[in-house]
Amino acid sequence: MSEVCDNTCMQAIDALLQRRSGRSLTEPGPDAGALELMFASAVRAPDHGALRPWRFLVIRGAARERFGELLAQYLRRAHPGTPPEALQRERHKAFRAPLIVVVAAKIDPAQRKIPQVEQLLSAGAAAHGLLLAADALGFAGVWKTGAATYDNEVKRALGFEDSEAIVGFLYLGTEATPGAPQPGPPRDWRGLVRVWEN
Repeated sequence: MSEVCDNTCMQAIDALLQRRSGRSLTEPGPDAGALELMFASAVRAPDHGALRPWRFLVIRGAARERFGELLAQYLRRAHPGTPPEALQRERHKAFRAPLIVVVAAKIDPAQRKIPQVEQLLSAGAAAHGLLLAADALGFAGVWKTGAATYDNEVKRALGFEDSEAIVGFLYLGTEATPGAPQPGPPRDWRGLVRVWEN
């Protein structure tokens, strides 16, 4: 690999090979300067037609309580009779990290040239870029979804339109345990690739 990749290249490759989801996240979360770099990285995602379909919502501080209540309200609505302790667990999810970034795709169905799936995938690529930037800056993150992600009432409460698609809730902070577990062995990709040639 060293024959085709210098030190700068290897740093980028190492960041990709070592990316993993954070386990237990605590303060500090990304500050304004870190968020600026993370969003600048996110919007470098592939973007067919220069639609800029990405939308982001930052939830931090006391606003996490509102977000937790929103998750609990969804659970109560989707599953009437949910016991109070389960609703409380749902509220507590909002406090898994000091900062949450909601990533959504503003999908334009009138676009005939750019399929909706490409607009959605662009937002997914933006979310991945944001997580990689967070990792490069010394933070940890985890990408979560769940049934509430796709609920129109939840979307509206977060300021999104029904036509927009939330692709994930990115929980961001610092690993609570110093020297947190290292990434596992590289994932084997060999059984996932086919080659056409000749």
